[in-house]
Amino acid sequence: MRAIVAAGRADEAQVSSAVKLEGKMTKYLTGALAAMLWLGGVNAGHALVRIADDRGGQIRRYVDRYERLRASGQPIIIDGLCASACTIVLGTIPHHKICVTPKANLAFHGAWDFGARGRAIPNRLATEELFLMYPSLIRRWIANRGGLSQRTIFLRGRQLAAMYRPCNMAIYTPKHP
Repeated sequence: MRAIVAAGRADEAQVSSAVKLEGKMTKYLTGALAAMLWLGGVNAGHALVRIADDRGGQIRRYVDRYERLRASGQPIIIDGLCASACTIVLGTIPHHKICVTPKANLAFHGAWDFGARGRAIPNRLATEELFLMYPSLIRRWIANRGGLSQRTIFLRGRQLAAMYRPCNMAIYTPKHP
C-alpha cells in the first residue's frame, strides 16, 4: 500500500484492496505469534528469570527478591553458578517453577558477617536460619556433607539433575535465523 500511495498512482479501489490485505496479514501474524507462544509453553505474561554467575550477597536482599519472584509466578532457570545467598531460591520458589541446565552449579556455605578490618566472622544463628530455609531434600544433602560451614560445598551435575527437573532449552532459547 505504501508503494502505491508513494508513487502517486493510488485510486480508491487499489487503496481499499491494499488495506484489506494489510489487515489480513496483521491478523495472520498475530495468530501465528500466539500459536508459537502457546505451543512453546511460554506464557506471554511471564518472563523467564535466568540465574547464572550469581555469587550471592546479603540474605535479606535475596529473600525479598525471591519472595517477589514467587508472587509473580515466573519460572526460574538456573544456568550457571548460584552461590551463597543465591541458593535461597530453592527454599523460596516452588520446586515445579525451578529448572536446571547442565551448567547449573549451586554453592553452599555457612553465613558470616564482616568483623574488624573486613574479616569474615561466622554467624551461627544466621547459618541455622539459612539451613531451615532450604527444602528437606536439600537439607539432607547438606547434612550428609557435614552441614553448612566456612567450607563451600557444591551441588551440580547428576546429583542436582536428580533433584530438579532439567530445563527444556528448546523452549527457553531464542531461535536465530
